[in-house]
Amino acid sequence: MNGMLNYLAGQSAEGSVEADYARRGHRVAARRWRGTRGEIDLVVRDGDGFVFIEVKKSRDFARAAERLTRAQVRRIYGAAEEFVADKPKGQLTDMRFDVALVDSHGQMQIIENAYAF
Repeated sequence: MNGMLNYLAGQSAEGSVEADYARRGHRVAARRWRGTRGEIDLVVRDGDGFVFIEVKKSRDFARAAERLTRAQVRRIYGAAEEFVADKPKGQLTDMRFDVALVDSHGQMQIIENAYAF
């Protein structure tokens, strides 16, 4: 049962983050996009480019941030490379990587360009 609650809480957090980006004028390009190298929680358009968003939910922002590992960041990069591979500019597509932290009260903290490369 705990697994199902965590899954539903994660979905709720992702929905809140999606709504926040939509309010700021971003259009959703993909939700829970999965490539062979990993999954990206949310992809939104930013002009001609894309923002790849990893959503982390926990009791507080610090704990949510701790849940993002180096291995996960590498998988997100790999998945993003796959995502843009068939786009007109391919690997030259403008990309940004954000982390959205959500606490147990549903408050959000968006860290834009959290792990630039």
